[in-house]
Amino acid sequence: MHLASIVRRALVTLSALALLFLNAPAAPCDILLNEILAAPARDWNGDGVVNARDDEWVEIWNQGPGSVDLSGFFITDADSTPRYAFSGSIASGEHRVVYGNQAVDWQRANGRSVAGLSLNNSGDTARLWRIVGPDTVLVDAYAYKSHEGGNDRSSGREPDGGAWALFDGLDPYTGSLDPGSTGCSPTPGAENTCSVTPAEKVTWGRLKSIYR
Repeated sequence: MHLASIVRRALVTLSALALLFLNAPAAPCDILLNEILAAPARDWNGDGVVNARDDEWVEIWNQGPGSVDLSGFFITDADSTPRYAFSGSIASGEHRVVYGNQAVDWQRANGRSVAGLSLNNSGDTARLWRIVGPDTVLVDAYAYKSHEGGNDRSSGREPDGGAWALFDGLDPYTGSLDPGSTGCSPTPGAENTCSVTPAEKVTWGRLKSIYR
């Protein structure tokens, strides 16, 4: 076999493996991505400074009945470059938030390029992976749209572990794209509950009768 043919076959194999990694199906797991905020406009990490890189965040949640060892779990964005690797354990029902500054610290400590969580405001995909033996398994992922990346808007499961919703209470969304406005605010490190009650629709005649 000619060398050129061998090289071509090798490149095809590598390309296939890369696509498999990027598009791997999610595997059943008790740990889920639970909320994502890509465009911070306030001091979310509480360090006294508003920073677009350091204040973005991702929350995971343990839906299982017991504690889970987080060794081997890591976060990426759409390009599947590791941005932060977890350590320690997470208790049943616990919410764990990773801020951009924590990702920066991890990247520096591990000799990686410093980019924080690298969540694109115009839309991106957050992915949660787990290394299991020789395999890297996609645990969970969410692709958010540009309207979800507005200032201080988060995308989160509502309730915890449920369908993805837009938490836009700090920057109301008035468009028609899904997910639509809930009027609820982001809840990093806390249960995703949306208790905003929609305003009652009142006719003009009814309104006049109330204020006579």
